[in-house]
Amino acid sequence: MALEATGGPHGGANIPSPQARPEQTRISLVSGFGPFRQHLVNPSWEAVKELSRLGLGSDTEVELRTLQLPVDYREVEQRVARIWEDLQPQLTVHVGVDAAAKAIVLEQCGKNRGYRDADIRGFRPERGACLPDGPEVIESRVSMKAVSRRVAVEGVEVAFSRDAGRYVCDYTYYLSLHHGNGWAALIHVPPLAPWLPASLLGKALQAIIQEMLEEARKPALRAHFVENSPSQIPAEQNQPGGCSFREN
Repeated sequence: MALEATGGPHGGANIPSPQARPEQTRISLVSGFGPFRQHLVNPSWEAVKELSRLGLGSDTEVELRTLQLPVDYREVEQRVARIWEDLQPQLTVHVGVDAAAKAIVLEQCGKNRGYRDADIRGFRPERGACLPDGPEVIESRVSMKAVSRRVAVEGVEVAFSRDAGRYVCDYTYYLSLHHGNGWAALIHVPPLAPWLPASLLGKALQAIIQEMLEEARKPALRAHFVENSPSQIPAEQNQPGGCSFREN
């Protein structure tokens, strides 16, 4: 069945070799998540719907496709594989919600293990792993630190992190990095609020993804990140399984 979409060694980090993204693929897929837990209206999907309305901008020669994913480990495993098989996007960006965040957070890498919390169907991955024989960490080819420094969104801070929290969003990200050879990204947005409506989140996603696409056009020379950079989320806040900090 075709996908329908609208508009290193085990134990170490898998760092894709430096190279520019092939130019023949001119699609960017952006996904949000459906309802779960207390999030009957998921801010991630509301933000992606707003982005779909706005588009990526007249200067961006990339076709935008959007897709809602369920908060379901087994379902996203199938859908992520089909995204890369059917669409072969230049970049896939997954958007999740972080209930405790006050900033938009760009996640640098996906983790393979530590998925202990059940999804909306009560399912947990076997042995808490995405891929039993996969590397512990897969890095995105996009430098989230560089993007977070360059992008400016009025009314909300943009930060970066190296721990996406071990729930369905992190699981999705790891699989997407695996299938897409590193050409994927994960963005965590805060809950909707009077100071942060979906319209502002949509504009923020547009600006951030434009910068990510600029990064994708360059040779992916991965920088070494400074652990205590002011724009980085401190590691001690990002505990495995800490889904009150990283959700979907």
